[in-house]
Amino acid sequence: QVQLVESGGGLVQPGGSLRLSCAVTGSVFPINLMGWSRQAPGKQRELVTTITSGGTINYADSVKGRFTISRDKAVNTVYLQMNSLKPEDTAVYYCLVVVNRQYSGQGTQVTVSS
Repeated sequence: QVQLVESGGGLVQPGGSLRLSCAVTGSVFPINLMGWSRQAPGKQRELVTTITSGGTINYADSVKGRFTISRDKAVNTVYLQMNSLKPEDTAVYYCLVVVNRQYSGQGTQVTVSS
């Protein structure tokens, strides 16, 4: 059974940084894609960034130049480095992985506030 364990959320001031991690366990299939989505209160879930097994990376326009996705294939872990955080980045962040189908984590809260 595929499990995603997220960590690294919290409260940060505007302009600050946070790093999220997501460890994937239990998959018997190769991981095709990993990434992060987020959902702010009262808004639809938004795809933030993805990285394919071949290393192709995509970012939402709202985070380009501020967020960086990376992964460690050896431990099936994906990271999201978030810099220059803004109040509008406040959301629950969800890790996602595509193996035979898409799985999402339980979410971790990121709050950007002074």
